[in-house]
Amino acid sequence: MKKTNIILLVVIAVAIGVIVTMVGDFSTYETFATAREKEGKEFHVIGKLDTLQAMHYDPIKDANLFSFFVHDKTGETRKVVFYGAKPTDFEKAESVVLTGKMQGNEFHCSKILMKCPSKYKDDQVVVSDKQL
Repeated sequence: MKKTNIILLVVIAVAIGVIVTMVGDFSTYETFATAREKEGKEFHVIGKLDTLQAMHYDPIKDANLFSFFVHDKTGETRKVVFYGAKPTDFEKAESVVLTGKMQGNEFHCSKILMKCPSKYKDDQVVVSDKQL
């Protein structure tokens, strides 16, 4: 074989390896059950705010602690802990995308993406100050 053919084969093999690695890192929306099975790994969970259960945010006690309950796409409800300020108009969000990890029975999230019902308002992203 010629040297150029060998080099070309090596370059193709490396390119395939990079593509396979990148595809493995793409995340999809998961459920709380999936996140619980792989505790400690970061997931994106999409769900709706559970308005029947109370949200807890006391800015006087701790302005960077906000907790609430969310139903995922299978209907499972979990407590969500966010280490940041409560987002503006959080109660009006049509749905939320949470980025975080399961810790015990709670989902600790570092980022909240709110899907707002108004067609004139862009989606809002809130990021935590605390690293998980």
